[in-house]
Amino acid sequence: HGLQCGFCTPGMLISTRDLLKRTPRPSEGAVRDGLSGNLCRCTGYQGIVRAVLKAAEDLAAS
Repeated sequence: HGLQCGFCTPGMLISTRDLLKRTPRPSEGAVRDGLSGNLCRCTGYQGIVRAVLKAAEDLAAS
């Protein structure tokens, strides 16, 4: 699961959309950099980073 409480969801979604539009196959570092302006109080970011990388993989396969 990428998100938990929902506090950061809007910012993470908009940042992810922008990142994947600019960089369809980002590295883990690029994902972390792209999401760096968002504060997540629950997850420690690892699940979110994995979810963004999986979304990029799924989009590339379609």
